[in-house]
Amino acid sequence: MNKFESLNIAKWTLVEISEVSTEINEKLTSLAEYENEKFIRPEDLEIGDLFIKTHRTTKGVQSGKKCYPNDIIFARRSVSVSQFKRRSSILNFDAICSDELTVIRENNKVIAGFLNLVLNTTNLWDYAISRSVGSVSKRIKWQDLSKYQFKLPPKDEQEKILSLFLTLEKQIEQTEAQDGNLRKLRTKFATELVSITPKFGSLLNGNCKKVTLGDLAKESRATAKNPLDEGIEKFVGLEHIEPGNLKIIGWGNVADGTTFTKVFEEGDVLFGRRRAYLKKAAKADFKGLCSGDITVLKANPKNIKPKLLPYYMSADPVFEFAVSNSAGSLSPRAKWRDLSKMELAIPVLKTQEEILKVFELLDKNVEGLANQNDTLKKLKHKLLDEILG
Repeated sequence: MNKFESLNIAKWTLVEISEVSTEINEKLTSLAEYENEKFIRPEDLEIGDLFIKTHRTTKGVQSGKKCYPNDIIFARRSVSVSQFKRRSSILNFDAICSDELTVIRENNKVIAGFLNLVLNTTNLWDYAISRSVGSVSKRIKWQDLSKYQFKLPPKDEQEKILSLFLTLEKQIEQTEAQDGNLRKLRTKFATELVSITPKFGSLLNGNCKKVTLGDLAKESRATAKNPLDEGIEKFVGLEHIEPGNLKIIGWGNVADGTTFTKVFEEGDVLFGRRRAYLKKAAKADFKGLCSGDITVLKANPKNIKPKLLPYYMSADPVFEFAVSNSAGSLSPRAKWRDLSKMELAIPVLKTQEEILKVFELLDKNVEGLANQNDTLKKLKHKLLDEILG
């Protein structure tokens, strides 16, 4: 705390959450009159974000709770699971939220938004985890959460602290916006490139030949009976591939158990063939196992630079073709034998080298912004714990 000498800790008073806020439980058992309004699920709360940025509609939803701008939405369910930690965010629009979320409204003892800072500290979540109940899906009850004690600064210091974190949050949002714009530009370039009449600035001069996706890549169906004996430690499911992100964002440990047997190698392209409209494709930077809902592709170096294949497979026309050729009603899947028939035109290998340089430069900038964003988020969490933990 000595890093924040301007804060007069001696004037801070110990309070319970119940002294500065109330749970709002305005339940709705019928959403008929709220059709197509904004609906918030636990998944819409991003770890560490101070504000809610995504939502869906109430279409198909049976029940929920009414909530309003400036309400704090707290993910009370599965608090012992790491990916649910630090999910507490402020709402800035009228909405209906899931019954699995707790709606908290501050009173006039705190500056609006200040309590949410406390709800994002490590100490708070350690407390919530220690008092969560349930066997399969643990929850923290309001009657327990409301008893959490923390030191409350005077309002003038609350304003200073809140201002600091709102500034950090704005910087994070600006970085995310820049990152999003670069990803959209990358997708735009790929989309214009994957066509019978491809475009890519001045690099293409009509020197392209017609091919199919099957000429550019082949499907690998290799499997592993004893993956650990073969040095395979990680597995990847569709949940580990994010739309618009060519990097694998996570994985599971084979040692913890998995039913996956399909093998992919470093440099392969993983294409989400199940529900292709989700637009999931990534380049593998390690060897592992993957779900049967993922098609593993190896580039044909005679026709395409292997490092260029991920950009082709992540282009909108490829996903659109996959969707139009998918089979199945509840969970449509695209087969490679159908997808491989997609026609396009591709430049000569020398031109591909120049195109690849452009994509790699974009990737370098995307990675730089991602690192910057990660640094800002870590700084925010560190300061939260140092000031309010």
